[in-house]
Amino acid sequence: MADVAVICGSASDGPVAEKVAAVLREHGVPYDCQVISAHREPDRLDAYVRSSPARVFIAIAGLSAALPGAVASRTDRPVIGVPVSGTLMGLDALLSIVQMPRGVPVACVGIDAGENAGLLAVRMLAAGGRA
Repeated sequence: MADVAVICGSASDGPVAEKVAAVLREHGVPYDCQVISAHREPDRLDAYVRSSPARVFIAIAGLSAALPGAVASRTDRPVIGVPVSGTLMGLDALLSIVQMPRGVPVACVGIDAGENAGLLAVRMLAAGGRA
């Protein structure tokens, strides 16, 4: 059973997801990694989030970076957003993630900072008594 669900908005986010995965493996945290677009596959995203046993979600996205907020709107479990660098050096994604509306909390790490997302997930799990 995966304690962390890592969701990429597109396959091009793979290098950032690998940074997350390396940290989770190092700490012995079971995880699952999926590529699911919040815009193109909203029903699939909804089904995945609702059925996942994960205790923490990490959502990796660039451009409009809707994925972390979309995940947070479907669960009350912690969501960590990882903005991915793109045409505006990732500032567009960063601002999209940190400016979630009231009631849709998303933690945010730095641009392309998959390592920090992994470490934050490890700490969240440890605080909850697992990891």
